[in-house]
Amino acid sequence: MSSRVSIKYEYLKPVLFLIGLLIALFIGQTNVHGTSKSTEILWDDYGVPHVYGVNTEGAFQAFGWAQMQSHGDLILRLYGQARGRAAEYWGEDYLESDKWVVTTGIPQRAKIWYEQQNPYFRSNLDAFAAGINNYAQEHPELIDDEVEAVLPVTAEDVIAHVQRVINFTFITDPETVASLGNELEPPQQSKGSNGWAIAPSRSESGNAMLLANPHLPWSDLFLWYEAQITAPGMDAYGATLVGVPVLAIAFNNNLGWTHTVNTFDGWDLYELTLSNDGYLFDGEVRDFEGQTTKLKVKQANGTMRSQKLTIQNSIHGPIVKQENGKALALRVVGLDRPRVLEQWWDMAKAQNFQQFEKVLQRIQLPMFTVMYADREGHIMHLFNGQVPIRDQGDFAYWQGIIPGDTSDTLWTKIHSYKDLPRIVDPTSGWVQNANDPPWTTTFPSAIAPKDYPPYIAPQFMDFRAQSSALMLAEDSKISLEEMIAYKHSTRMETADRLLDDLLPALRQEGSPLALKIADVLGQWDRQANADSKGAVLFAAWLEESDFDTLFSQPWQESSPLNTPDGLANPQQAVTTLLAVANQIEQDYGAIDVPWGEVFRLQHGNIDLPANGGSGDLGIFRVVDFIPQENSQRYQAYNGDSYVAAIEFSQPVKAMALTTYGNSTQPNSSKNNQLQLFSQKQLRPVWHLRQDVEAHLVETKVFSEDLALK
Repeated sequence: MSSRVSIKYEYLKPVLFLIGLLIALFIGQTNVHGTSKSTEILWDDYGVPHVYGVNTEGAFQAFGWAQMQSHGDLILRLYGQARGRAAEYWGEDYLESDKWVVTTGIPQRAKIWYEQQNPYFRSNLDAFAAGINNYAQEHPELIDDEVEAVLPVTAEDVIAHVQRVINFTFITDPETVASLGNELEPPQQSKGSNGWAIAPSRSESGNAMLLANPHLPWSDLFLWYEAQITAPGMDAYGATLVGVPVLAIAFNNNLGWTHTVNTFDGWDLYELTLSNDGYLFDGEVRDFEGQTTKLKVKQANGTMRSQKLTIQNSIHGPIVKQENGKALALRVVGLDRPRVLEQWWDMAKAQNFQQFEKVLQRIQLPMFTVMYADREGHIMHLFNGQVPIRDQGDFAYWQGIIPGDTSDTLWTKIHSYKDLPRIVDPTSGWVQNANDPPWTTTFPSAIAPKDYPPYIAPQFMDFRAQSSALMLAEDSKISLEEMIAYKHSTRMETADRLLDDLLPALRQEGSPLALKIADVLGQWDRQANADSKGAVLFAAWLEESDFDTLFSQPWQESSPLNTPDGLANPQQAVTTLLAVANQIEQDYGAIDVPWGEVFRLQHGNIDLPANGGSGDLGIFRVVDFIPQENSQRYQAYNGDSYVAAIEFSQPVKAMALTTYGNSTQPNSSKNNQLQLFSQKQLRPVWHLRQDVEAHLVETKVFSEDLALK
């Protein structure tokens, strides 16, 4: 070595030492945040898995394992349905489901989507499926014999399940399709959500905050699964629907988002005129494309029978009903966009608003409003969706059955990202969505309907959304604790609009029962808390009333937060209320029966008084109920399912709750959280490694060689 080189090396030694020290510190910091020498799952005392992957494939495989430990039987049943073979596995009850899945092409399309994945992400999906299979291989005794027939699962099953959930349950579903085809009222919407994003200017701490609050049925494919996933370039905490391999609602150290079900129309039914063996389109007869297949149906005695299924496809999509010389064809967006899972994964990896929005611009996620907040103080409302570009009609027009004999009504393209209603950092300092259209996300209004095609979204603002916006607008500085308290508000916005007219009308009627009702409703706190007296009576009266004719002043775009208002027919309202009061007294012994005596939270041996109620009443804390068998009581089955309240402090503060716990598997710890739910409480989120270890109840360590078995 020359003397010149030696001298240069001597000068470089301190620099090299410093570089080495920085590398060591970086490795140490990485380990603090969860990357370890082995992929592992740390389970906390609420049954939440914290996955730490040495690489991305390891994280996916461990997440598959974790979901099986928590929901194995349910996952296999859902994947069996997504294959269109559920009747083959479990009998006649699943035949209609299989017909829907096969007719809409889910299994075949899943194979195509699998091949269309980016190679690196395809390997991640393979790893997730491998984790499911590995768990089943190691713990066959913990899997119900009835669902073992689905094993082994593949990444194609995972993709098919995601299609069934998003495209053919959330965007459209067989019940809604059937209701339109029969010109019946569509089934009541049970898929809802609340979402808030609060900027530093309206936050007491000066940190942006986010509230995530989906409302879904408490069973089946709607169940949320809470988890943390850490891998190189990824450290995110949140929730996803059972069987989905990535987080759908999440936050990391720098940003977070939630989704709400938006007023989005991504599907249509086209009425075709049949001619010979085809259908008329632009004055010509076109042939159907399709095939005849056979579905296997397991009989009670264990034998199989075959069910013939003829599948016909028009240029619009599959035929879902045919009679009297007409046929209905279904067209759904998103079937040519296979990378929704990769988009969700990359949303969780983003570290700032610019990175996050670049991922959103792919528009692989076919629907859902995006509510966003970050450490830098940005907030956003995005009306996200693969919105068809339509040449005619408003939102109401496209809710009906569309003429299918002309190309004039056939949409083939979707709007670009820049076309979607969106607001970033509004002057108000807050955005909200409670399944209302984007025009009412904040006030002063920041998104104008006139700037968008009339078919993008309708114009209305329901009572729950009004309650949501009023809580935000009326508090100039909101703390994390206050946001959580607002989240649990059971105040009925409808009571504030109607009691001012209803109470005088009752007193004017003057009968003993009317005066008694007036006293009860006058003293009522206008909430649906467990001890609220008067809520049962008021809600039962509204159940018997027609909202379309009840109010003297209908909803007005010019006064969106204060209308509808007033009673249109006070005398009729009193007559209905007297009849309802007699029935309430007969059923419960008193017209002032507490809300929680009638409405219950039940799971296993747990039976607790409920609080919350229908969003139609203007209640922000949504809980829906169904009648109990052989009882005048009602049981919660839908509503607040996952809640997360996040403040982008340093470190991030987060509180959460998964109402029904994080497991359905008989062998897995239930960690039921209904007690906290009944008390309007959230629990701390353990997302720092040291906090997870302080609340550790179980560890699963994987070998370094995570072979995809």
